[in-house]
Amino acid sequence: MKHLSIIFLLILSGIACAGVEFRQFANPEQQEAYETLTSELRCLVCQNQTIADSNAELAADLRRQVYEMLQQGKSKQDIAQFMTDRYGDFVLYNPPFKLKTGLLWMGPVVFLLIGLIAVFLFARRKKTASVLHSNTGNENAEKLAKIRNLLEKGDQS
Repeated sequence: MKHLSIIFLLILSGIACAGVEFRQFANPEQQEAYETLTSELRCLVCQNQTIADSNAELAADLRRQVYEMLQQGKSKQDIAQFMTDRYGDFVLYNPPFKLKTGLLWMGPVVFLLIGLIAVFLFARRKKTASVLHSNTGNENAEKLAKIRNLLEKGDQS
């Protein structure tokens, strides 16, 4: 039984190592550039992960492409420009502020302002409605008192 469990664990350890990518770089600057680029580029399949974090095939292809371009001596800016030319500004986690990406940058602020204005107007309307309701309640009470008074006087005559 002991030998069977050891064999089972060895098989599982082989599977666990299969998903690790290893890239050899000529210098630490290329390694740093690779890590920076893979953490700044968005996986187009997962859309909420970097290509460094994603297990999608496209992300693996993009990581390979970044590695090859770094080996060819291209700079981080060249690689980022190539990726945006090919896939658009969406591939960047922090897209530049342009007319096309203005909605991405300003959208959350606009929606927050609309929400705050809606809450303010709702609270204001609720407050004025309660004030009007309390005023009409007093007016109704006065009218009811006058009606009772008239009815009582009408019965006495």
